[in-house]
Amino acid sequence: MSHLRVDAIACDGHGLCADLLPELVDLDEWGYPIVTGPVPRRLRRAAAAAVAACPALALRLTEPPR
Repeated sequence: MSHLRVDAIACDGHGLCADLLPELVDLDEWGYPIVTGPVPRRLRRAAAAAVAACPALALRLTEPPR
């Protein structure tokens, strides 16, 4: 199963990822993302779109080793 990773150093707290993927991303009290779990297959395309749309390039979609 894929995982969504946030680079906390690069993140500027725009919140776009939470807008695009509310099923997996919550925002903390300062507006920074908190990923709530692994990316299910049905949300993989939406997660990839959130990664591509991140203005700070702070998101990454990872796959477990095989």
